[in-house]
Amino acid sequence: MIHKNLNMSSPVGQKIKNDHDDDSYVDYFYDDPGALPGNLDLEADALPPEIVLIDYCEAKATRSELANPQEAATYLDTESVSWIDMLGLGNKETWRQMGEVFNLHLIAQEDVVNVPQRPKVVDYEDHLLIIAWMVMIKPNSSNFHKEQVSFILGKHYLLTVQEEADYDCFDPVRDRIRKGQGAIRKNKADYLAYTLLDSIIDGFFPVLEIYGEQIEELEDEVVAKPTRKTLEKIYKIRRDLLTLRRAIWPQRDAINSLIRDGSDLISPEVRIYLRDCYDHTVQVMDMVETYRELSSGLMDVYLSSMGNKMNEIMKLLTVMSSIFIPLTFVAGIYGMNFNTEKSPFNMPELNWYLGYPLCLGLMGAIASGLVYFFWRRGWFENFSTVKDDRGK
Repeated sequence: MIHKNLNMSSPVGQKIKNDHDDDSYVDYFYDDPGALPGNLDLEADALPPEIVLIDYCEAKATRSELANPQEAATYLDTESVSWIDMLGLGNKETWRQMGEVFNLHLIAQEDVVNVPQRPKVVDYEDHLLIIAWMVMIKPNSSNFHKEQVSFILGKHYLLTVQEEADYDCFDPVRDRIRKGQGAIRKNKADYLAYTLLDSIIDGFFPVLEIYGEQIEELEDEVVAKPTRKTLEKIYKIRRDLLTLRRAIWPQRDAINSLIRDGSDLISPEVRIYLRDCYDHTVQVMDMVETYRELSSGLMDVYLSSMGNKMNEIMKLLTVMSSIFIPLTFVAGIYGMNFNTEKSPFNMPELNWYLGYPLCLGLMGAIASGLVYFFWRRGWFENFSTVKDDRGK
């Protein structure tokens, strides 16, 4: 179940939807000129989202599904931690109830619903809004999936809103809560927010490992046997790495603002954990920049390989032409057929008994001499090297 929830009557909304579905790197949401602030671009017939509540304390943890946002109202002020996970963006009626239950500002609702937004942190009076981008490898595919995940952090609760309900990277966190592993059930909602953010950041590493392997394969391919398909692969990798860079760069700034600016909803202990999360974002950025430089280098190597390939072809044609040009000259001379009866200088060798074999011998000697000359100059070594590299 996929909820894109964009206003299809708006040409801007249509453009954004197409770009976002194609994982474009120019897919930020922007309103139509003169649009009212706080406008939610939701489809009128959008299905209600799936809302999952995980309520836990150090002693126990319970999971339940909520029929509507109003059922979460009783969990917001309890001493236990309540994680309300909203899978799908839903419709306007859903967000009317969300605004009432969680006391959400219209601008906060707009940032959550009108996807995709740039990763950021906005501090409101009684809650903290965190926008993040999650990337994951699609099942049975080498392409990554990108979507916005919104966090609304309160004193005793954490509301997460995902674009889609298919899959996410939060299953290890759910298992830790259910089994009581680690310190997650001993801490408050801010620690849960850190844990989910850390899962999102760590989700970049498997994606980057795949691109690292693809770059290694392309390094061999671009030297041994570059083709047009190789160029398309390089372009796709560069495009995907640019998308990943756009996802992680502002995310680093958002996490840094949580550490630097602080908030009453985030304890000093959790800020220490956020520093480790920040280090992970820096590591991801270093990997992305390294792979981008390698992919740019692959493009240069590809152009050099194609240039060398063209040079070898031109060299082979030059060798063949150099061999056959004097042979053509000899054949042209003896194809003129001047009458020997008119003058003794008009090709007397036409009347020789061995004239034809001598002419062929002369042409063979010229060809052999040129082949030996080119071999001594080393022109044939490059031909054999290319042949061996391509495995014949």
